[in-house]
Amino acid sequence: MKKLIPSYVRVPLIFAIVMGAMEYFIDSGNQPAFIKFPMVALFLGVFLFLLVAIEIVVSAVDKVTYHLLTDEQKKQLEEAQSLPFTEGKFYQGIVQKLTRSKEMEQEHDVLLDHDYDGIKELDNVLPPWWVGLFYITIIFAIVYTIRFHIMGDYTQAEEFETEMAVARAEVEKYKLTAPDLLDKDKVTLLTDAGALAEGKKIYETNCVACHRPDGGGAIGPNLTDEHWILGGGIKNVFNTLMEGGREGKGMVSWKAIIKPSDLQKVASYVLSLQGTNPIDAKAAEGDVWVDENAPKAEGAIETPIDSTKTTDKVVAQN
Repeated sequence: MKKLIPSYVRVPLIFAIVMGAMEYFIDSGNQPAFIKFPMVALFLGVFLFLLVAIEIVVSAVDKVTYHLLTDEQKKQLEEAQSLPFTEGKFYQGIVQKLTRSKEMEQEHDVLLDHDYDGIKELDNVLPPWWVGLFYITIIFAIVYTIRFHIMGDYTQAEEFETEMAVARAEVEKYKLTAPDLLDKDKVTLLTDAGALAEGKKIYETNCVACHRPDGGGAIGPNLTDEHWILGGGIKNVFNTLMEGGREGKGMVSWKAIIKPSDLQKVASYVLSLQGTNPIDAKAAEGDVWVDENAPKAEGAIETPIDSTKTTDKVVAQN
């Protein structure tokens, strides 16, 4: 029995709606989802196959049902099918080519002698669409065997490694521009007034209890002199803020509380306090830190620092 919307319109419409929904909900970048993700293409192929198969089965059921109707019911149905937008001979021709099914009146031509409790068997040919798909799988298997097992194209392991290398490169590229993925190796010193002002605000909220508002040191060390317990410079100060101080004592790790981009601002603000010499500053702790990567003045003579003397001096001051 014919529907209001022909199958050759209904099937592409349903398929287009499902395909559009997958493109909308799956983030595939600048490529279609069915191209970037093979599983999406596989799903769409299976879905289309099921749509066509369902339409063929429904059409066959409708055909059998039609022959069970009375003459009066058939006449009423034919009058209803004369309405516009119903399926016509074009669709029936497509179904006939896809199935090669026999009309009820022609079934005696393919009727076998098998009879089991009144149930008889028809010797129908396989549907051409099924046979075509079977031939396609054979061709695919031959091409696959020649390409990957005879010609020695890439293996699944090689394909995996290639895709993983591409993924790692994309992750590294993202890290370069993602401020909240900063680490000790990527952090740089900030000098603009806006960043330092933000760092000062965070410092005054979280750090003054141990280091005083002027950085002179209380429970924590003095941050304004050139002595550092865990090393100075933006990388060491940032790493200390991220990972915390000495084990069992010292400062806690702030990375779970303050995001890395803000810790960079705090570290930069702390380093801006160098040489401010606040009143009643705490005695120096640790060693004098010298940036080994800093450019040296022309003609300057490098003098090694005796850490033992420095430590003795600190002890004497305490």
